[in-house]
Amino acid sequence: MILALQLKKGLNREELTFTTIPLTLLPRRRIDHEIELVLGTKPTAKNASWMGPPEWMGPPELAELRKQLDELLTARFIRPAKAPYEAPVLFQKKKDGTLRRYIDYQALDKVTVRNRYPFFIINDLFNQLNKAQYFTKLDLWSSDY
Repeated sequence: MILALQLKKGLNREELTFTTIPLTLLPRRRIDHEIELVLGTKPTAKNASWMGPPEWMGPPELAELRKQLDELLTARFIRPAKAPYEAPVLFQKKKDGTLRRYIDYQALDKVTVRNRYPFFIINDLFNQLNKAQYFTKLDLWSSDY
């Protein structure tokens, strides 16, 4: 039975991880992701906890939002849409002075059906990884892809 510390030591031994942002998406798969809504939910933007255009943002935030949206559109991570739902975009200044984007999905989460899966026993997972040579790093840097 492999212990968590052994696995961590093995992962730290090889620091071959990729932290750069990809420039384009992977090829499209045959199955599209779907989000199931609570039965009876009407697709209206009024479900959002706060509504309003981004005009309330100051010029630095609007410029940063436009820059980030242009980058995501160019990379084809997002596309223009007329979705019946929306979520407010907020920015927080980081220590280095750059702006970090946050999207408040709380209102949308309230009308989304949760995927429920059983938790795995951690020791069983470690046993399965015991002889693995390669590990994948999943970086949730952006909420868009």
